[in-house]
Amino acid sequence: MLYRAWCPRSPRAWPDPSPRDCRRSPARSCASPSCSYSAWPWTWAAPRSRPTWTTRCARCGARYSTPSPRCAAKVASAQLLWHGPLLHWKVRVAVIEATGTVIQFGSGSSVDDVLSHFAQRLFDDVPQVRQAVTSVVGGWLLNLRDRYSFFHKLSPLLLSSFSDEMPEVRQTATSLWEKVGLKWQEENEADLKDKLDFASPPPPHYPEHENRPGLGCRELVFRNLSKVLPAVCHDITDWVVGTRVKAAQLLPVLLLHAEDHITQHLEIILRTLQLACNDEEKAVVSSCIRAAELIGTFVNPEVFLKLILAMLKKSPSASGLLILASVIQGCPQNILQPHLKVIVTELAKEHICQGSENNLYLEHLLLCVQALLSVCQEDCCTVSLQLMEVLVTILAVSGAPGLLKKAQNTMDTLAEVEDIPSSQDLFRKHVGALLERLTASHGEWTVHSVQLLKFTVVLTQAGPAVGEVLQHVIPTLRTCLQPTTDPHMRLKLFSVLSTMLLRPKDTVNSQGQFHGYLEMVVNDILAPNLQWHAGRTAAAIRTAAISCLWALTSSDILSAKQVQEAQETLMPQVLAILEDDSQTTRLVSCRIISVFLKNSGDTMEPEKFLKVYPELLKRLDDVSNDVRMAAAFALLTWLKCVQNSDGKSAFQSSVQFLYRELLVHLDDPESAIQDTVLEVLKEGSVLFPDVLVRETEAVVHKHRSSTYCEQLLQHMQAMAAAR
Repeated sequence: MLYRAWCPRSPRAWPDPSPRDCRRSPARSCASPSCSYSAWPWTWAAPRSRPTWTTRCARCGARYSTPSPRCAAKVASAQLLWHGPLLHWKVRVAVIEATGTVIQFGSGSSVDDVLSHFAQRLFDDVPQVRQAVTSVVGGWLLNLRDRYSFFHKLSPLLLSSFSDEMPEVRQTATSLWEKVGLKWQEENEADLKDKLDFASPPPPHYPEHENRPGLGCRELVFRNLSKVLPAVCHDITDWVVGTRVKAAQLLPVLLLHAEDHITQHLEIILRTLQLACNDEEKAVVSSCIRAAELIGTFVNPEVFLKLILAMLKKSPSASGLLILASVIQGCPQNILQPHLKVIVTELAKEHICQGSENNLYLEHLLLCVQALLSVCQEDCCTVSLQLMEVLVTILAVSGAPGLLKKAQNTMDTLAEVEDIPSSQDLFRKHVGALLERLTASHGEWTVHSVQLLKFTVVLTQAGPAVGEVLQHVIPTLRTCLQPTTDPHMRLKLFSVLSTMLLRPKDTVNSQGQFHGYLEMVVNDILAPNLQWHAGRTAAAIRTAAISCLWALTSSDILSAKQVQEAQETLMPQVLAILEDDSQTTRLVSCRIISVFLKNSGDTMEPEKFLKVYPELLKRLDDVSNDVRMAAAFALLTWLKCVQNSDGKSAFQSSVQFLYRELLVHLDDPESAIQDTVLEVLKEGSVLFPDVLVRETEAVVHKHRSSTYCEQLLQHMQAMAAAR
């Protein structure tokens, strides 16, 4: 482990010394008979002044600035480290520098004892302390006599300062590391002769804003990577946040130095990244993304795809998708292009595309698509259908508005890549293949089926392209809207269908082919769902079905003859649901009856025609004023139909009964109802004015106010005078 140690990370964690601890300890000498070193100056004493401690540390450095026995250096370094985490930051700096001097001119065997403590000082809140650690470690790597034995232990500490928050610390670390690499390169010039004489150029598409390390630095990391990497991978999943962040920041630095040599360690790196990408700390995830991008830059796609896709196939996860998106982002276009179809085909498979409804999973899935579009660009034209499948799945499953907007923008980007004006044109290109795949299993759909959600997305997003694939759309709706299917699914599909029927020219009738499917819609979809069944769910379905019928009849896509054909089939069901518990159902039914009557002409049989007005009269007693007014206007339409018929005298008794009932409502407590009924009576008075005059004079004295009756009588007198 690189950063874990027995000492706490903050000097504040240490308790104040007790009086017992503050007394001078008796002198203790080294066990060696030839050593006269006494340890007492380094034991705890009351901190009378901070300069005193700094002076003692300085004395230590001066005392051992000449070669001293190994035992003396070991004891001195141990005593210094005891005071390392304590007191003022200047004391900590002095302790670090003194320890560096002691070990530099003492024994290298003490390096193992101080490494973990120095690693902890990299977490110090004071930049000067971290600067001191960086300088001391860099000095050891340059000048320590036994440094070759400690390269794999010291280099990670120096490289950790590459990501320090202070520019001064980063600059110091970079400068020292360059010197270390250059010195190692000079010392091993014979071994590196071929690499120096035939220097390899930087890998193609080397990361921007990154300076390639020197050969000595790269060789140092490569030769020690097998020793350093396990510790980094261990600490990147540590329980302490700071340790995870520091280890995650070190990993991209190591990969940048190792370049294509990381291939042999790829499995352990990917396994570690998969765990680390689930971290709650954004800094950890950000560093892991950077590391994955470097894998994409330096490793052959055939190698990393084999491992990553196998990992996703075994257990699809948000972290796995994030790794895939990152390696794609770091991979050059010309190298990735031969593997594009394999990647997209795998992403479009159900076990990955529909692997989870979690927003984070879907967001990372979207990142994969965005990375492919960003890197491969026009090459994505060959796999645009599969990419659309993935995007449609995200639009269908996700409920997050922000993610939906990103997916829609990605759809627009795909259209730009294909040189298509808009996403609707993209749907027009692929809607047939999309629906053919989706509707293959429509007989097994439920409200929870992802295919159903994708089907609704295609219908709502495709726009005019829907009119080109009615051979897939209408039969699928017919199967899914049968009374035996999932009621919640029927509600969802009726909502989509009514939305399309409100804009038929932009959806189902964009090609003028909807008429060929009208009979199927009326007989097989609407009629079965208008039948009365007990229960609130059944009532909701009737409301949805009658709303679809209203959208269909109120649009301009049906001719009068087609409305008449629909009326012959649906009028009995519409009259029946005038008694429905739902106010919306009753209101829409009255309006539909009015449309049916306007387009009926003389085609309706008298027996069926006479059955209409009694049902409408009942709605004049409805609890809803909107329903009552809609029923009154429907009655007015019925009266106009009688007026236009050739044998209107045959309807006199029925019209007289209707007059009588309407006069009752002329005395309604609601003035809006009175005004509406008065308008109906005025319009209908042209049929049998004498009959209406007699009926009105018979009830005028019974009304609470004779105002409306007098207005009606005056209107008929004016009509008689005009004749």
